[in-house]
Amino acid sequence: MRSGVVSVLDVPAPSIQPGRILVRTRASLISAGTERNTVELGKKTLLGKAKQRPDLVKQVIQKAKTDGILSTYTAVRAKLDGKTELGYSASGIIAAIGEGVRGFTVGDRVGCAGAGYASHAEIISVPQNLCIKMPENVDFAAGAFGTLGAIAIQGVRLAAPTLGESVVVIGLGLLGQITVQLLRANGCRVFGVDPDETKLDLARKLGADGCSTPGDARSMVEAWSRGRGADAVLITAATMSNDPIELAGEVARMKGRVVAVGLVGMDVPRNVYYLKELSLQISMSYGPGRYDAEYEERGHDYPFAHVRWTEGRNIEAFLDLVAARSVSVDQLITHRFPITKGEDAYKLISGETREPYLGILLEYDSDEVAEQPIRLRAAKPSGSVTIGMIGAGSYAKNFLLPHLKANRVDLSSIATAGGVTANDVGRQYDFARICSTPDEVIADDTANLIVIATRHDSHASLAIDALDNGKHVFVEKPLAMNDAELDAIEDAATKSTGSITVGFNRRFSPAAKLASELFAGREYPLSIVYRVNAGRIPRDSWIQDPAQGGGRIIGEVCHFIDLMHFLTGSVTTRVFAEAVSTDNSSASSADSVVVTLKFADGSNGTLAYLAEGDKALAKERVEIYGGGRSLVIDDFRRASSFKNGREKTKRYMGQDKGQAAQIAAVCTFVTTGGEPPIGLADLAATTRATFRILDALRTAEPQTISAR
Repeated sequence: MRSGVVSVLDVPAPSIQPGRILVRTRASLISAGTERNTVELGKKTLLGKAKQRPDLVKQVIQKAKTDGILSTYTAVRAKLDGKTELGYSASGIIAAIGEGVRGFTVGDRVGCAGAGYASHAEIISVPQNLCIKMPENVDFAAGAFGTLGAIAIQGVRLAAPTLGESVVVIGLGLLGQITVQLLRANGCRVFGVDPDETKLDLARKLGADGCSTPGDARSMVEAWSRGRGADAVLITAATMSNDPIELAGEVARMKGRVVAVGLVGMDVPRNVYYLKELSLQISMSYGPGRYDAEYEERGHDYPFAHVRWTEGRNIEAFLDLVAARSVSVDQLITHRFPITKGEDAYKLISGETREPYLGILLEYDSDEVAEQPIRLRAAKPSGSVTIGMIGAGSYAKNFLLPHLKANRVDLSSIATAGGVTANDVGRQYDFARICSTPDEVIADDTANLIVIATRHDSHASLAIDALDNGKHVFVEKPLAMNDAELDAIEDAATKSTGSITVGFNRRFSPAAKLASELFAGREYPLSIVYRVNAGRIPRDSWIQDPAQGGGRIIGEVCHFIDLMHFLTGSVTTRVFAEAVSTDNSSASSADSVVVTLKFADGSNGTLAYLAEGDKALAKERVEIYGGGRSLVIDDFRRASSFKNGREKTKRYMGQDKGQAAQIAAVCTFVTTGGEPPIGLADLAATTRATFRILDALRTAEPQTISAR
């Protein structure tokens, strides 16, 4: 996305995951409009990108205000340096089925959908609701049109055409040609509009009653519709010009219907739409379920009786129409490329080859798959710290990997859920090899420290596997999702020759060190007030999913409890918590909680974790009181101590939450041994405290915390 260069790469194949289906791709369809726009965005300068995506510019500015310019620059650079998979419509043969998937068997022929899922790749990992069995008489080339067909069907459904109505289709690319056929199969009279005469000719062959260029469309549609205007107009063009939306209003009849399916200019001319009292609707891709993580990612289908047409059932309906010969895609295919020549296909849609095109298929040899794992360099002689890494999300890329490199570790092997990310990170940070599965990383004989940076639900199982293999383990928070997982980790860690630590980095910050010095040797309890301006996370985020993310208390509040454990030198023995009460369906009550904590040494803590504040307010403020002394930490940028009637303020070079110091401490421990950076009992106590906070919210009663 920095340069817009399109490449064909050998990357690790995706591993099987719960709720997913692994498919050996046989054909995938290039969506020329969407994918051309993506490539052109990548080729733009930073200023050009900013003009096209002002929404992202606002996010960058806000991040710079809260996290600092350097941190923001690092995050933006990592995003631009990363590669984006292209493609969202494919077909192939099921190679493996993940846990929880029903209704499919290995060997089934399927059509697949979804950006980031049905990519142009030899092997793809597709959620079950985006995988549709193909009729026997539909070949793989036609099956690769499934997603585009569903987009066309959804547009037609929104237009609600009835038998005998007159419908105009503006834009006769792939989407428009399919729409013409769908309307014809629905018993409608169809008129096509496009500036390209060859596309007009094709539309006539596929069933359009009349066609014209945009310049002649007004008069010709008037004559074709017997002076009444079109009952409905579907805009399937791909242009930022406002011409299609204006033309649609002019050719529609009084009280007609306009549906925008393609990406077009939307400066609606009020006068014509007002005088005709037209309805205008924008079609949301390929049907109900689109952009709903519960449906697309977690496999929760909508009840058939209440939602007849989901995106999956729209794909199914399109493939049925192809099987019945009501829709033909053969005449839409103008080019076929083997995946190894995929770059040539994008020269075609960019105009570089100056050759007309319509449907472009990429084809795959299902018997040949890139060698796994992929070696990038020879292994180095075993050093003091050799890393095997599982997962590489934004935190790993922005913090863990740079700090690991700064400690001169040897980066041996990496595996991520998506092979493209593993390839990017592996090459950027000079890993020796990139792998398909976590098992390959854990089995790496050269690695003595396994870094786990995956989504929360896999932390415990991966950590246990690594400990069972005698590895040291560093895992991003949280350590576990429930008591059973935590018990199993404690058992594994107790038996293992390796050790485990968690990314509770705040205790390693300069501000925490200053607090430790100020209250050193105390003979009195502390009172701690910790305020976190957390901000909202959408309810459909994976973090909020109970099974995958566990929610924000397990996922983030553990950070703040750990810091209070460090400051008190003690552990939590009792908690009570209350959340805000809201009927706002977009908010989660547990995102705004006030927690009171009692520690074994008699100290008290109050944690206000709040999601409803303004982003301009700094995220964290910690106030510590005890023995006539006080210390205030302001977002780990500044610390003010109060002693003997005097205030002393220490300002740090940017925000320092202790990430670098923690990684250095972990590397030193792996090299020299001794006591681990954070003891197992402390890790377990922090984690159990988060579980009991959830219990307190559920029962409205204080919860006692005790070791196993």
